[in-house]
Amino acid sequence: MALLCRHDRVLWVANLTSTGEKQHYALALLDRLFKHLPTQMTIGLLYDIGCQLEWSCRKFYGQLYSISHCLLLPYSMPMVTKGFGQSDGEGCEQLWSFLKPLIPSL
Repeated sequence: MALLCRHDRVLWVANLTSTGEKQHYALALLDRLFKHLPTQMTIGLLYDIGCQLEWSCRKFYGQLYSISHCLLLPYSMPMVTKGFGQSDGEGCEQLWSFLKPLIPSL
């Protein structure tokens, strides 16, 4: 799992030690991010299952708000949400697609 900045540059990566995309990996990356930013800064998050992660984020990080790909949510379109510019939230998928040839198959 990776945390990318606004321009899809890698900030941090986490090594998944168990199968599946668990919330604690995303929360660990966010914790690392918050340790490097001023506490009064507002952070916007694009995460493909953000609807599942949003409750945990609000509980642990009040300054965070989540924009997700969940079509059930009214704010699921980051390109029309103020402050997100032309971000589509697909930076991680593009990163993994680029790195895929470097990973041997099992």
